[in-house]
Amino acid sequence: MTNDIFLMSLFIIVTILMLRIKCFQMTNKSLIIAHRGESFEAPENTLAAINLAWKRNAEAVEVDIQLSKDKQIVVIHDTNTKRTGGVSKKVSAQSLHELKNLEFGKFKGKKWISEKIPTLEEVLSSVPSNKKIILDIKCGLDIIPSLKKDIDNSGLDIDQIELVGFKFKTMVTIKKTFPENIVLWCHNLDYNIIRKIVKPNINLLIKRAFDNSLNGIDVWDSNLISKSIVESIKNLGLKIYVWTVNDLERAKRLIELGVDGINSDKPSWLTNNLFNTI
Repeated sequence: MTNDIFLMSLFIIVTILMLRIKCFQMTNKSLIIAHRGESFEAPENTLAAINLAWKRNAEAVEVDIQLSKDKQIVVIHDTNTKRTGGVSKKVSAQSLHELKNLEFGKFKGKKWISEKIPTLEEVLSSVPSNKKIILDIKCGLDIIPSLKKDIDNSGLDIDQIELVGFKFKTMVTIKKTFPENIVLWCHNLDYNIIRKIVKPNINLLIKRAFDNSLNGIDVWDSNLISKSIVESIKNLGLKIYVWTVNDLERAKRLIELGVDGINSDKPSWLTNNLFNTI
């Protein structure tokens, strides 16, 4: 009798656990985004990191883009090449040829020493037919003509390319130029110029994005993100993406809150663990 009760209790516990896992999987509608590719393992914003993300079945990859001196769009985060390229050069003051002469993998280890700075054209050509590429614009309006040319020539569907950026006026113009693409305004919710004394009014940020026909906001992983904030965004038909999340519990919380996208340096690790833990 005691053994039967134990087995029945064990069965109930296992059933509840399985239902919780299934429930979590069914409600997981958040897009897991490879932040600068698989950048925890491979050098960020290189074809090595981007292709590794695709190989590991990433749903989407985010990369940073800037304009070279000769109006070629290159994929790099910093405005200076020192951190990832090893030599201090201003990106906008270098030609594509000059940038291609630098080593953009060495900072991550000898294994990656042959990696060069990719062009946007090269990155767009790597995108599988059922995946997304998210372009984080790190410069101003002067990128638009080259960006339009590269996107038009890519052959990718409109819903495969999303555009994000911090410069509000630039993103508003980007939306007017690419009206059918998803365009998000990036913001660090904890940042302000007065040493973080004044917190931004999130509802005003949301309203500003909505009033200017942007599709939502892309924000730093902040404790200011709450269920009510996410609901306010969704009620306006907008999206909210979050960066950069490398912690499993944080990712689970954000998914439960209902965010639309989560940027991670470890996207494959995060995805695998989200579906194998409660």
